[in-house]
Amino acid sequence: MVVHLPPPVRRWLVHAIAPGTALLRSVELAMHGEIRLGAWRRFEAAQILTPPQGFLWAATAHLTALPVSGFDRYSNGTGEMRWRLLGAFPVMSGAGADITRSAAGRLAGEFVFVPTAALGPAIVWEPIDDRRAVARVPVGEREVHVTVEVAASGALESVTLCRWGDPDRSGYREHVFGAGFQDEAVFGGFTIPRTASAGWWYGTERWSEGEFFRFTIDRAVYR
Repeated sequence: MVVHLPPPVRRWLVHAIAPGTALLRSVELAMHGEIRLGAWRRFEAAQILTPPQGFLWAATAHLTALPVSGFDRYSNGTGEMRWRLLGAFPVMSGAGADITRSAAGRLAGEFVFVPTAALGPAIVWEPIDDRRAVARVPVGEREVHVTVEVAASGALESVTLCRWGDPDRSGYREHVFGAGFQDEAVFGGFTIPRTASAGWWYGTERWSEGEFFRFTIDRAVYR
């Protein structure tokens, strides 16, 4: 199933999918970490991820003693976010074309947490070199180009893409977005990144400004 893929992708998938593992295409993740909301705030979250169809990420972040809870999602071709303080007071919400396009980029970049997605006919691979390849991931009406970087061991080192967003409050447009992976864990026969840092302008001189998300995956259940 991998013989036709670029060398780094073959190396990753042989490493990521243990022999005999059922080729399941959806995962439920539990995670914790820090998210930058002014300052770095701790959070806990659960996510359902079925690339390239959709995701739902529900979380609670802690602003001092006050919890902010809500969700981000992409499903049925639309994106949305809804966040409330103490579960009652609106803090942030959004929908429409810009939110949908940004959420689609997030979904495309996270396909690596379901390695079997890389085997499907929907994703087309283009080689770069022995460490990198580009996945052309269709999400809704768009195709997102995601670059994966793979170590000699087969472990994923990073993903990068151009994602629609407004991180500098100057209007929505495409910016470099990415995540670097620090270590791995095995869940149900799948070896996936466990700890990561993600944000805007990954790999550029603006990374310290753009990083806003650090997480550790505690559990992954494939279905």
